[in-house]
Amino acid sequence: MSSRELPRTPGGVKLLARLRNELRARHYSPRTERADFMWVRRFVRFSGMRHPTDMREQEVNRFLTHLAVQRRVSASTQTQALSALLFLYRHVLQEPLADLGALARARRPRRLPVVMTHEEVAAVLAMMEGPTWLVASCSTDRDCG
Repeated sequence: MSSRELPRTPGGVKLLARLRNELRARHYSPRTERADFMWVRRFVRFSGMRHPTDMREQEVNRFLTHLAVQRRVSASTQTQALSALLFLYRHVLQEPLADLGALARARRPRRLPVVMTHEEVAAVLAMMEGPTWLVASCSTDRDCG
């Protein structure tokens, strides 16, 4: 097997062909198919071109931790990689993964509040004057008239 060729499943059918068949049988979108292909390829390459049937929870955990810690991917990216690998093991290899244990999760960004309280709005408006105050005060739900 060349260093660029992905491994075959024990039945001789290429792993990615089986993945494609399973995704299409379940009517997944082409974008999901491309994303899952990419994550399975990256997992196999990260693991030294070993076949996923030769790897289990420990290797999956190591790969996902690598994504979060070394590659510093976002939480949603790590979740997408996890979903692709769970699909691979559950539906393609028919060997569902057990508990992945203490997985280093990528951090979700802190969200700023979308709505200010009435007191916060009043404090901001109190710092303004002139036309700036007029425009800002008309932008709130206050009576502008």
